[in-house]
Amino acid sequence: MTTSLDDAEFRAHALRDAVDGLRERDPDASAAVPFVPWQRVVFLAIAALMIAGFVFAVVPTLIVVIALCTIAYTATVIDRVIVFRRGLRADAILRVSDERARAVPDSELPSYTILLPAYDEPKVVHNLVRGMAALDYPRDKLQILLLLEGDDEVTISAMRDSAVANSELGDFVTTLLVPPADPRTKPKACNFGLHYATGEIVTIYDAEDTPDPLQLRRVAVAFAELPETVACLQAKLGFYNDRQNMLTRWFTVEYGVLFSFLLPGLMASNSPIPLGGTSNHIRRTLFDKIGAWDPFNVTEDADLGVRIAARGYRTMVIDSTTIEEANIDAINWIRQRSRWYKGYLQTWLVHTRHPVRLWRTLGPVGFIRFTVLLAGTPLIAALNIVFWSLTWTWLLGRPDVMHAVFLPPIYFPSLFCLILGNAITIYINVIGCRENHQEHLALAGFLVPAYWLLMGIAAVKACWQLLVNPSYWEKTQHNLGEPES
Repeated sequence: MTTSLDDAEFRAHALRDAVDGLRERDPDASAAVPFVPWQRVVFLAIAALMIAGFVFAVVPTLIVVIALCTIAYTATVIDRVIVFRRGLRADAILRVSDERARAVPDSELPSYTILLPAYDEPKVVHNLVRGMAALDYPRDKLQILLLLEGDDEVTISAMRDSAVANSELGDFVTTLLVPPADPRTKPKACNFGLHYATGEIVTIYDAEDTPDPLQLRRVAVAFAELPETVACLQAKLGFYNDRQNMLTRWFTVEYGVLFSFLLPGLMASNSPIPLGGTSNHIRRTLFDKIGAWDPFNVTEDADLGVRIAARGYRTMVIDSTTIEEANIDAINWIRQRSRWYKGYLQTWLVHTRHPVRLWRTLGPVGFIRFTVLLAGTPLIAALNIVFWSLTWTWLLGRPDVMHAVFLPPIYFPSLFCLILGNAITIYINVIGCRENHQEHLALAGFLVPAYWLLMGIAAVKACWQLLVNPSYWEKTQHNLGEPES
């Protein structure tokens, strides 16, 4: 189970490149520095201006701030409807039938590398065996690299001691020990593994994933028919424990809408697609052209997706599903979601270091949509808490300052966002349940405003962590749910 590629000099080079390669080759593409000087100056100036406004002109400042927030809310709702409608089209997602996937002779399939990063997850062994062994792909074309931190004794021991793993996976899984080094992030491990990858196509699975057995074949067939400019195919994600509690139901509804409609809708509009953390399949040659993952970005997948678009390549969504575990615990969920939101903000900050260049590359619509998605998603989630507080203040006390702040040009768009905007978002979730044949989740779709409260808490935490600990990877615990049947 231990890799034979243990040359000390090569390992040292691979580790240096995994940590520092991207920021040395392209410093502006790395989140190692959270804010470049001009961004720091601009944000500090905005903060100083707002503080001065709240000290010397409270009402005018509130009017301006609320007006800007209302514009952002309105634009987000309208854009979400446009993208969702595009994603509903039958041709919005790439489809490869079972027959086409199986028709290609094994000899004509490309070589494939699967990266399986895992940290402090000794319980994943059984699912790893089952999920990887079920893949319908020729073993001589398949390389699986299990990436374990060198000091993760519990997981290393679990893999070493598992007779099941040794008997079923020993022939085609290589356990690669990543030398301990900061930052302790998943992208650092993947960068290290990439130095050992031999496949023409590279994908990432989490160790607890159970992919569609034909997923690799579907991707191989699709890549053979698509132009070289399509550099990445993102598979859909689903959950086996969607009925376990209300949180898993909300999680499943959210992912169903995202991967089945919103990402395909973005694909149809040639906008950047923030990749999921798993089941993204990438042409190996792309990494030589644009670099690999950023080890300092805690949503390295979203960052890579934007970088793909910013370099003139495309991502498409393929109709193949990887099943994993939906988060069942609210505290664990907040840890995970705050990391995602922090990474979204990191990604937006990195790619707006040269805003004019990005505007020209993505175009006006692509740039605005990129901003709405990456910066708007966490910021709006955080602002929700503020505006919900204002709403309750209005309902309970109706202070005079509320009359002064919510002038008619602000009040009516705000009312639109509060009533119609929320209704539209709930409607999208319910329609997503119907279209995904998940009618049993429709009630969760109706009750999703309670889910937004958790999002708001996670977003506030993400904004704070961006300032005090930007590259800290907050570990999400897995295997908390009911076992997959």
